[in-house]
Amino acid sequence: MRLELGRAIRCSDGDFGELADIVVDPTTKRVTHVVARPHKLDGVSRLVPIDLVDDKDGLILGCSIDAATKLPALQETAYLRLGELPVSDPQWDVGVQDVLAMPYYGGEFGAFAGDLDTYGVTYDRVPKGEVEIRRASSVASSDGEFIGEVDGFVVDADEHITHFVLERGHLWGQREVTIPIGAVAKVETDLVTLQLSKEEVGDLPSVRVKRWF
Repeated sequence: MRLELGRAIRCSDGDFGELADIVVDPTTKRVTHVVARPHKLDGVSRLVPIDLVDDKDGLILGCSIDAATKLPALQETAYLRLGELPVSDPQWDVGVQDVLAMPYYGGEFGAFAGDLDTYGVTYDRVPKGEVEIRRASSVASSDGEFIGEVDGFVVDADEHITHFVLERGHLWGQREVTIPIGAVAKVETDLVTLQLSKEEVGDLPSVRVKRWF
């Protein structure tokens, strides 16, 4: 199964949206969930167990659209004080985070901002001990160099990752390199670190990326 980020996802009764992110057990390098982002509906991305995903005829979820919208929501929003963690539930970890502005209030006496030590954050909830990878996730070489971004994964029948697809370059110069999982040193939220140097990655065969805008 090729899990190409951005690929269309359908349910048993119609189109749902696209593959936004994947969730990985970093110890076994097994995909446990995919993140399905709807194009319409309520706009809420859902955490879908990998067992529900099939790619015999595109990426298809083994459930109806209605059932998909009842799966756990991925993203939460919280306003926190400096040093606070957004998740206290022992069953969940924090995936990708985006910091927002401090809370802003309006009222009878004019608008004002919240406490200076308070900030807003949107964050993705992933199962405890697992990590989240998205298309914008960075890929680093063994010598600490940024070499590109994740574009997708290839998984076997047991949902273990066999290869991941690295996208290099920008716009018309984009190219893809397929890297075996054995060359991956570590998978963390929003980051894949290789056992290969930047030079060694540059020597791998690549193909031009075809994008439709």
